[in-house]
This record gives sequence, C-alpha cells and structure tokens, in this order.
Amino acid sequence: MDQEEHYEVKNMSLADQGFKNIEFAELNMGALMEIKKRFEQERPLEGIRIGMALHVTKETANLIRTLRAGGAEVAITGCNPLSTQDDVAAALAWEGVKVWAYKGESNEDYYRYLNYVIDFKPHITIDDGCDLVTEIHLKHQDLIKDIIAGCEETTTGIIRLKAMEKDKALKYPMIAVNDNKTKHLFDNYYGTGQSTLDGIMRASNILFSGKTVVVAGYGSCGKGVSLRAKGLGANVIVTEVDNLRALQAKMDGFRVMPMNEAAGEGDIFITVTGNKHILREEHFRAMKHGVILANSGHFDIEIDIKRLEEISSSKRKIRPFLDEYMVEGKKIFVAGEGRLVNLAAAEGHPSEVMSTSFCGQALACEYAAKNRENMENKVIQLPKEIDDEIAALQLKAMNVEIDKLTEEQKKYLSSWQEGT
Repeated sequence: MDQEEHYEVKNMSLADQGFKNIEFAELNMGALMEIKKRFEQERPLEGIRIGMALHVTKETANLIRTLRAGGAEVAITGCNPLSTQDDVAAALAWEGVKVWAYKGESNEDYYRYLNYVIDFKPHITIDDGCDLVTEIHLKHQDLIKDIIAGCEETTTGIIRLKAMEKDKALKYPMIAVNDNKTKHLFDNYYGTGQSTLDGIMRASNILFSGKTVVVAGYGSCGKGVSLRAKGLGANVIVTEVDNLRALQAKMDGFRVMPMNEAAGEGDIFITVTGNKHILREEHFRAMKHGVILANSGHFDIEIDIKRLEEISSSKRKIRPFLDEYMVEGKKIFVAGEGRLVNLAAAEGHPSEVMSTSFCGQALACEYAAKNRENMENKVIQLPKEIDDEIAALQLKAMNVEIDKLTEEQKKYLSSWQEGT
C-alpha cells in the first residue's frame, strides 16, 4: 500500500495508466464535460466540501474533476470492497484529491476509509448504497448541522433512505439522483444490462447462447439484464414478487416462475433485486451441476454466501473472480464473491451511460448549494427540468437533433376546447 496524509491507495506507480483511462472515458462523457465547462466559469460549488462514497472508477474521476471545476473540495472512498480501479485511485491521488480506496478492501479498511471521509467534514455527501449517510447518522450526528444535503446514486440506497424517512431518522435532505429518469432508465437499464454480462463473461468465459439464464428481479436493472441475455441467445427465466413487473416480463416474452421452480432449470443465475437471500439453501440444493451464480445488486446479501459455505464440502478459487463450491457432489460457481459482478470482475458501466448519471450528481450538488434553505429532511427528487437538461446535453454529445413544437402545437397541448 502507498499512503500519505491525503491518500491510501494500492500502488502510486499505476497512476500513468489511470490518467490514460480517465482521458479515454472523458471522450465518451460529452454531456458531463459540458457541465464541467459551465462550472469552470460559474463556480457554483465554491467553498463547499463534498464527501463521496462511490465506486472509484475512471468515470467517477471525471465527476470529481467536474465538481472541483465548480469550486468544490472533494474527498472520496469506495462504496464496495471490490469495485475500486487501483490505477484510477492512484491518478486521483497524484492530482491532490483526498482518496482512500483499493480493490479488495478488508471490512476494517472499508469503514476506516468511510470515517476518513467523514473526518473531512463534508457539506454535501454523495453516496452509492447509503453506507456513508448511515455512518454519519449513527456515529457522527454532531456533523449534521453543517451538512447541506446528500445525493444517493443507487436503488438500494434509496430503499434505505426511504426507510430512514419513514422512521423519522433522516436528519438532512437527500436528493434521490437514482430517481432521475436519465439515471435509472439508462444507467440501470443499459449500463447494468451490458456490464453484468461483461463481468460474468470475464470471470468465466462462458457462452451465453443456448444457456438458461435466471434473472431475479425485473426492475430497470433486471429488464436490461434479461434483454441482453436474450440478445446473446440465452433462454431467460424471470422470477419476481411484484405482480406488475412479473406481468411485464411475461409480456416481454420471458418465462416467469417462482425461484423454487427455476432453481432446477438455470445454468446462470443473476440477482438484481436489492433484497436479501434471493438465492438460498433450498435453491443451492436444487441446482444443477456446474451452475454459475452472480449478483448485480449493490450489497453481497442477495446470494446467501455464508450458508453456501456452510453446506459446501469444499471451496476453491478457479479463476481470479470465480469460486467453486462443492455441494452434495455438485459444483456451484460464484462470480465476484457474490458482490457487484459488473465491478468486481469487470469495469462497471460504460462511460456513455455514466455520463448521464454523473450529470445528475453534479447538478444535484449545484441544486443543493442554491436551495439549501428550502429543502426538508426528506428524500427529494430533482425537478424534471434538470432531467430534461441532462437528456438534451446527452443528445448534443451524440450529435442528435430533434423536432420542436410549433406555436400551434403548443397551443393545442395547453387547451381543451379543440376536439374531434
């Protein structure tokens, strides 16, 4: 480990490769770069400290550069023990960013780094999964009086925040960036769909064509995963607990059944629910020899790894991100230790899709700074005008033009008198 007062990273000699990867990502993050240009001129975040618990990737590095261009001082740690790109962490350290992260963090280091970010005394928090916010609320409530707001990146974090709001435990405003349409309809759908399969293929080099893939959960992430697995020639089964989503999956042409039935049919299992113990002992015992289990939900609780280890007669690492468990003479493989497979075994979402997500984060920070006196201690959604601005920036980055309403059309849409 290399460390100084403002960083602790795996190896500073990796920084050159990190800079190259950040530069390559920037080419595909045109919408975010437009915000960065404006931030450089307007400096809307001048004097604001932003503490972040996000995946430390090349895309996140470009978000950090955007926030710093706006005048902010930034400190960051990872939000998942296996998601940090060590070359990017080293590059950020070279740039003077306060960064504490490495791939393969111990649980002790994970929480130690979270507390380094908390010691930075942020005015705005950016979270992916709500661990930073939870740690502040449980152990550092003295800092809350100086916190303007927080921003949450993922579905799992929003679930936790809404539970906090319901219990009246939320002590500062939280902006649900994940609820932006330009986030969950793109990042979750296009990003998770592609990067999840990328992670499984890098971990195993398995062929999807002809396999039966069981996707647990048919939210935005599950829809994306199912569509891309189908596109690779897989037979897709969806499991759900929500009637509407199950109906959508059926109408989209997928088989729908309970996991107890699907367990004996699947070759590859992918969990994307945000819930706990989706795959558990009775499913493991019903599975076929040689199945692969993977999770793309935020936390490593969707697959009951602890119980799998308890009922296994042996465990060994087959490949860098593929573990083999022997259960009643059958081999069960787990990709990425049951953690986010798209970041544990691959590089996460492509830069283009993270551009719109991180536009949301940057503009959420600006919104918080400008509206600090008008926000309640609730889970807040950004105005739809900001979502529309992000979509427009992304279309511009893709050189796509669209039509504009004529005055006659505007009048028609705003009136009720004209009919058949």
